[in-house]
Amino acid sequence: MSDKKSICHFKDFIYRVERAVNSLCNGNGVILLDDKNRENEGDIIFSAEKINIEQMALTIRHGSGIVCLCLTEERRYQLDLPMMVKENTSVYGTSFTVTIEAACGVSTGVSAKDRLTTIRAAIADNAQPSDLHRPGHVFPLVSSIEGLYSRRGHTEASIALVKLANLKPFSVLCELINDDGSMSKLSELIVFSKKYSMPLLTIDDLYLYYNFYNISFI
Repeated sequence: MSDKKSICHFKDFIYRVERAVNSLCNGNGVILLDDKNRENEGDIIFSAEKINIEQMALTIRHGSGIVCLCLTEERRYQLDLPMMVKENTSVYGTSFTVTIEAACGVSTGVSAKDRLTTIRAAIADNAQPSDLHRPGHVFPLVSSIEGLYSRRGHTEASIALVKLANLKPFSVLCELINDDGSMSKLSELIVFSKKYSMPLLTIDDLYLYYNFYNISFI
C-alpha cells in the first residue's frame, strides 16, 4: 500500500498542511514524513520558539537522541557557525554545522532543560556567537537557501512549515524510533500521531501546498 493511500483518512494535502500549521501555532508538534524512496522516515517537529521542556523530553524519549535545530543560512552567519565538514559527502547532503551548547544556564548540556536553553540562546533575536559554546549536545542543520525547490528534506520542510505559521524560521526536529531501536515507519507513525494528537503530513504535501498557493520558499 502506498504512503498516499495509507494516510488518505487524514484527508487532502491542504487539510493536512493547515492542520499542521494550526498545531505549530498552538505550541504543539507535528509528524513529518519524507518520500519512501528517500530516507523513508518520520520526524517529530516543533517550532523552535514554542517548544517546551515536556515536549523536548518527549522528543528525546521517542527520538533517535540527535535533536536538531534547523536554522536559516542567515542565522548561521549571525552565530558564526562553521559547517561540520568542508566537503559534505552524505547521501542526502544533510547540512550539519558544528554542535552547540548554551554558554550560560546549562550543566552537562544533555538534559531536556539544557537542550532547550541552548535552542533559546541560538534563536534569540540578539543572539551572538559568544552565546554558544562549541561542541555541544544540539545539532544545528542549515536549510537550503531555495528551500524545498532545491532540497526535499526535513530541514527545509520544517522551516517551510513554521514560516506558514508566521513563527520564527527555526524548528526543532528528531527522527522517531521504535522501542527496539528501529526507525519508525508509516504504520507506527500513524499510531504515534494519534496517541499524542500530532497532525501527520508529508514533505510532498508541503511542496504541493506552496505551489498550489504560489508561495515562495525563499
